Amino acid sequence: MARDYYEALGVARNASREDIKSAFRKLARQYHPDVNKEPDAVDKFKEINEAHEVLADDQKRARYDRFGHAGVQGAGAGGPNMGGFSADDFAEVFDQVFSAFGGRQATRRGPRAGGEIRFDITLDFIEAAMGIDREIEYQRLQTCEVCNGSRSEAGSSPTTCPDCNGRGEIRRPVASFVGTVMQVTSCPRCGGRGSIVTNPCKGCEGSGRKRKKTTMSVHVPAGVYDGLRIQHRGQGDVGEMGAPAGDLYILIHVREHELFKRRENDVIVDWSVNVAQATLGDKFMVPTIDGDVELSIPAGTQTGKVFRLRGKGVPRLRSDGTSSGRGDQLVYINVSVPMKLSARQRELFEELAQTLGVDVQSQQSGRGFFDRMMDFINGSGDGENGRG
Repeated sequence: MARDYYEALGVARNASREDIKSAFRKLARQYHPDVNKEPDAVDKFKEINEAHEVLADDQKRARYDRFGHAGVQGAGAGGPNMGGFSADDFAEVFDQVFSAFGGRQATRRGPRAGGEIRFDITLDFIEAAMGIDREIEYQRLQTCEVCNGSRSEAGSSPTTCPDCNGRGEIRRPVASFVGTVMQVTSCPRCGGRGSIVTNPCKGCEGSGRKRKKTTMSVHVPAGVYDGLRIQHRGQGDVGEMGAPAGDLYILIHVREHELFKRRENDVIVDWSVNVAQATLGDKFMVPTIDGDVELSIPAGTQTGKVFRLRGKGVPRLRSDGTSSGRGDQLVYINVSVPMKLSARQRELFEELAQTLGVDVQSQQSGRGFFDRMMDFINGSGDGENGRG
């Protein structure tokens, strides 16, 4: 029998690749036939060379750790390929051998856990931001009330499967390179249960479960967003014969709002003011998800100016379903230039134009609207101020 490769190199089984190489170099110098004239030096040199070739290769080493010498036969270490088997062939064959002798025994399949259920909920923007309680109805598999999950009619019970004699598994001989071994598979007739139903329950047709309508109150926390999945453990299909139930997943969809937009936990609002308001400054009411609040803009407000209403954004949703603080509402100002003027309005604008003059100052050295917007996006400008 071939000597253990780790023992041949004198290293531990958890030795690093560098430890293995160092041990090999030391032993190779000691037992090289040109140096050592002892009768067994050639055999020892071959042995440590074979051990190094396997243990220095991660894939070969993994196969050796799992299957021993047989796992690396024919892979370049220890001689020719045995009977046409590659190392991968050995792995597959050994899986069969282990399944017969306790390494990977097929076991009787126990009752299966229940399946997952998805339920879609569509919310308005405000509902998603502030949270809501909803009552939902959905179909789920529940334990049959007639047979109480036994799958059989009253007065009868499942019988032992004749194909597997109640073991839930089928054993059959399979030829391998080590001879005939027993391959173990789940019984196809009883599905691994070990028993079959001869008088199935009419209420559930022998399945033990029946799909029924379920009503459930669902709390949607504040701050949910489009595409979020909320898990409700154990509210999916019930399992077979007492196995755990599956989970219910609520998938959130959020409708677009005509005014509000969302950026993470901030609410974005585009708000138009007329030329007079922008020039002279003004106070007016702007909507938020909490209701209207007063906003003051100073004289000389330009298009693109942003005012921050602190704490008027969306609650920050935490992983445990609770909320912590809120974002802000950002009001983007757009100065609206009138397209049509009355005679009196035109007269007033003409008078204003005369007082302002007609010279247009170049802004080549100044900072335009685009520059200020880039400062805002990068968080380095003064484009956001206001009141909360």
